Amino acid sequence: MKQEPRFGLIVVGDEILSGKRADKHFAKVVELLDARGLRLEWAQYLPDDRVRLVEALSGTFAGSDHVFSCGGIGSTPDDHTRQAAAEALAREIVLHPEAAELIAARCRDLAAEGRGSADMSTAENRQRLKMGEFPAGSNIIPNPYNRIAGFSLERHWFVPGFPVMAWPMIEWVLDTHYRAWFHRTPQAERSLIVFDTPESAVAPLMEEVEITFSSVKAFSLPSVGDGSDGRIARRHIELGVKGAPAQIEEAFAHLKRGVTQLGAPFEEHT
Repeated sequence: MKQEPRFGLIVVGDEILSGKRADKHFAKVVELLDARGLRLEWAQYLPDDRVRLVEALSGTFAGSDHVFSCGGIGSTPDDHTRQAAAEALAREIVLHPEAAELIAARCRDLAAEGRGSADMSTAENRQRLKMGEFPAGSNIIPNPYNRIAGFSLERHWFVPGFPVMAWPMIEWVLDTHYRAWFHRTPQAERSLIVFDTPESAVAPLMEEVEITFSSVKAFSLPSVGDGSDGRIARRHIELGVKGAPAQIEEAFAHLKRGVTQLGAPFEEHT
């Protein structure tokens, strides 16, 4: 990879969109990326719907982003992700030989525990083998929890919806395939808490900072001051700058001077 990767996240599941289960992947993926000096650019939630998945994946395959997809790669009729990925790329679904062997090993382990049969010709085990069927040309992503692999294809990394499986698999992907990009672009951040001031008043200052300092991005996080953030029961904005460390202190000083000139009360955010 010659260009720094941009990461996206797709979370698949009717249970997420219906509220039956709360998504945990977004926060964890942000955490895993941040620990390696990387960041998430976007996230999308999609239903267990083949048409919607094909539409979304057709778009991301056509782009240049590196995408983690969590969920929908089981073997039941409501799992559509693997088929949608194949359709989006006009590829056949084939049984991956290494994934099949891992599934067979899992069946042997279960049989040794008295849970099912090691005979891969049984109906139950043939159904399990469907979890090793991926779009042609896929590589596997090892699953340390139960050996049922995920798959990768065209900068996309498909893992199960279960956090206990998905998260170590995503860590493996990052540590195996993206290590060269860890902490390649150092980032720094400084901010102020500006009280009783509308965002419209600070917007011109934010634009000025970004024009003056090309490697810095200004941000504002408003709060109505109801104490729901656990800190400040007063209307305020967290106003700050983030970006290249070489410019961050000068940009922050510029921001602070601008807020002072506005006459807005503020304190530094620690």
